Amino acid sequence: ALSTAVIIANVGLLALAGWFIAAMALAGVGGPGVEYFAPAAGIRALAILRTGGRYGERLVTHEATFRLIARLRAWFYEHLEPLAPARLQHYRGGDLLSRIRADIDSLDNLYLRVVAPSVAALISVVAMVAFLSMFSRPVAVADGAGLLLAGVALPLLAQRLGRTPGRQAVALRADLRAAVSDTVRGLGELVVCRADARQRAAISRLGTELVAAERRQAIVGAVSAALSGLGANLTMWLALVLAIPFVAGHALPGPDLAMIALFVLASFEAVAALPQAFGSLGETLAAGRRIFEIVDAAPAVTEPTIAATAPTRFDLRIEGLRMRYADDAPWALDGVDLVVPQGGSLGVVGPSGSGKSSLLNVLLRFWDYQEGSVAIGGVSLRDIGGDTMRSLCAVVSQQTHLFNTSVRDNLLLARPDADDARLHAALRDAALLDEILAMPNGLDTLVGETGTRLSGGQARRLALARAFLKDAPLVLLDEPTEGLDAASEHLVLQALATLMRDRTTILITHHPQALRLVDKAVKMDAVAAGGRSDSGMSLRPSRHQKGIGSFRPA
Repeated sequence: ALSTAVIIANVGLLALAGWFIAAMALAGVGGPGVEYFAPAAGIRALAILRTGGRYGERLVTHEATFRLIARLRAWFYEHLEPLAPARLQHYRGGDLLSRIRADIDSLDNLYLRVVAPSVAALISVVAMVAFLSMFSRPVAVADGAGLLLAGVALPLLAQRLGRTPGRQAVALRADLRAAVSDTVRGLGELVVCRADARQRAAISRLGTELVAAERRQAIVGAVSAALSGLGANLTMWLALVLAIPFVAGHALPGPDLAMIALFVLASFEAVAALPQAFGSLGETLAAGRRIFEIVDAAPAVTEPTIAATAPTRFDLRIEGLRMRYADDAPWALDGVDLVVPQGGSLGVVGPSGSGKSSLLNVLLRFWDYQEGSVAIGGVSLRDIGGDTMRSLCAVVSQQTHLFNTSVRDNLLLARPDADDARLHAALRDAALLDEILAMPNGLDTLVGETGTRLSGGQARRLALARAFLKDAPLVLLDEPTEGLDAASEHLVLQALATLMRDRTTILITHHPQALRLVDKAVKMDAVAAGGRSDSGMSLRPSRHQKGIGSFRPA
């Protein structure tokens, strides 16, 4: 409504001012007299309406756009989260970041520059053509035809010409953001491997290609704007040609000629921005397709239609488990049988690629399994909702993520309602309290991006503190001491011994020292060459332990 009011006010202001000046000029040379006050007041009123309406229109449309984008980001993340990690493993982190930020930002073009202006133009054009028809139907038809060409044909042509460069610009922009993100995060490794020059060259090439695509878009926009202006002037010329005979025949007063000419010229303001906006529509649609590529993806794990209640006991039983990551992929787990009693602990060792992490992926409901059964406290894993299952597990891995915020905020992820006393207790159990309190800001110390302001041992123990704070009955440990020096490993092992007490625990590790914490251990091996045709697993006792897990050869 505001956009329409602004368009009509602007056209009316220019037309009325032209009529008023022409009428006053004719009155000054002996023509008919003119009532002065009404047109002057009308000009002032239209000027005020145009200024206030323009401000209000900008305020309302931008506010609506920002609200829509904020809602879209939340909506996108709600669909993104269930896909992790299975459906997102082939996407680069920088690419996902580009989708949730840049691609959604690109959608502001759809409402702000296409939808709202198109609706306002449609209403305005109908009103303006109807107004002109009261003075001259041929002029009204000419203006309507010009507006139809400039407001429909030209935008559709611009949209077609801008589709390919717009799609290329979105893809190149995403690749460039992902490359820059990867470069910043992996700069140390690139320098060590002497690959930084090659990476810079790749980024430079992407930048050059992006500029070329954006230049083609700019050319489409510039040509569209020029053609729109040409159409406005040609339509005004045609309106003059059609109106002059009416003025000469005294069918129209002289000042009406100026009013008609300026009215027709100003009427193109309603459609002037549409060709350039539709020229950018290809970019917007490409961004939308990238967003829906994620939103329309089905999660790898199907949630139960009616979720079972959370189990009341926490023994783990796995029978005949077979799992692979794709229909044509080899088996990551093949015929696995395991039993871990409630409060018991099981160590799992084996070479990389033997399926240890796959076992945790199944238990956390990140990936589904194809055959066999998994039960927690007698309840089938498939009957437990993913969020419910993960709420029962505390996970500590070698790649624990710490957000670039305070120690306190990173801990509160595990228990948002925890007070300082609970936070201190968790840090004490993780052998980290004294070190945190010795820092200048204590719990409010910022840990840096991915915990870079902490040592590796401190970051790992902060993850342990998070596990203590969560106080979950199931503990899943994936190489919790990997990459630590001897002193840090000793502290982590002490904290792990406390964490595992009376909790059902699976510990994946390569370190014999860590295996001393568990009751039993098994070793996972890929099937040797010459065995079964499909890749599989076998479980056998570990030499390091006093007992063995329940196992069945693959």
